[in-house]
Amino acid sequence: MAEFWLGFDWGTGWIGVACGQTQTHTATELNPLRARNGIPSWAEIDELVIQWKPAGFVVGLPYNMDGSESEMTVRANKFRKRLHGRYGLPANGIDERLSTKEALQHINGKAMSLSKARKAKIDSIAAQIILQSWLNEQLHNL
Repeated sequence: MAEFWLGFDWGTGWIGVACGQTQTHTATELNPLRARNGIPSWAEIDELVIQWKPAGFVVGLPYNMDGSESEMTVRANKFRKRLHGRYGLPANGIDERLSTKEALQHINGKAMSLSKARKAKIDSIAAQIILQSWLNEQLHNL
């Protein structure tokens, strides 16, 4: 039986969102959420939880290239913990270094300008990449 998971690319202005499932091990981007200084509209996340009924969450943690934590890593991890506390579901963190760069390459591969990249939901493409990486890890751990 397939389980749905929600993936997030946390940011201070936008939070990218993706949904993935364990039967096909695929993730799909959803509309990004607007955030104010990293704080999302919890009502919008409530709606996502009601709609998708996820088994849990995956949040990208933006470590520095040397593997150390930054202020952004700490804040993304705080968001991850709040998801767990609010919904009582597993909230996994995954190293997301270079996910935004990969998302930009994905969009550039489609010959879009950077201004159109925002319209193409760059943050949610990054969330899709984050969630897909986690799903791939789960598949290899079977």
